[in-house]
Amino acid sequence: MHINLTGQHILVTGASRGIGKAIALKLIETGAKVAIHYSQHQQSAQEIVKAYPEHAVAFQADLANPQEVVGLFEAVIKAFGKLDVLVNNAGIAISSAMTKDDQLWLKDWELTMAVNLSATGLLCKKSITHFLTHQSGRIINITSRAAFRGDTAEYIAYAASKGGMVALTRSIARAYGKQGIKAFNIAPGFTRTDMARSFIDQYGELYAMNDIALDRLTEPEDIAPLVVFLASGWADHATGATIDINAASYVH
Repeated sequence: MHINLTGQHILVTGASRGIGKAIALKLIETGAKVAIHYSQHQQSAQEIVKAYPEHAVAFQADLANPQEVVGLFEAVIKAFGKLDVLVNNAGIAISSAMTKDDQLWLKDWELTMAVNLSATGLLCKKSITHFLTHQSGRIINITSRAAFRGDTAEYIAYAASKGGMVALTRSIARAYGKQGIKAFNIAPGFTRTDMARSFIDQYGELYAMNDIALDRLTEPEDIAPLVVFLASGWADHATGATIDINAASYVH
């Protein structure tokens, strides 16, 4: 099966590295024009743009700031003219022990929710309004197995934020399907990324390896092809579904 996304305009958040970068590169490979969102890693984002000047444009925004979230969406629409697919990939995972001071723990919780859930919700809202004018659009949210099986005590906020993303996606699918809008969850397990480095440093790679059924950790490149497939429209009747990519560490 050959997927051609030429003419499709796609926003990928957190696209300068890790899973987001792999997704962006795979979408570009299929002909899409991709908005490369980044927060801090400008050089990495610009390297993608330099390599694919006709298919990639970089946009900076701090997703913890709602005004910048709205500004990101508006900048993408101004640059592209329209949006066909939104991929909410950006996320943070803060290790925050239950023994931490209440106010510091709450600060970690609120930042996690702001980036992982509130920004996702706001971008979904803006995208839905835009998609309704075309009676077409797809939203692909990168959630986590943690939304279903939970996580370690230090990452409770992360798991809770990802659980919220799942409910958000299902609600969009149910509410807007007849208006041409489809929404999907992809739930990776532990994936070898820079964000996962703190977990590996804390628990060790063997801890993660013992939790999966395969002989290597999931890589960002293992997730990207499914995003392309969902963006293509070939799986629209899976709207509302969550697809696991976690090496059988949690199958729901």
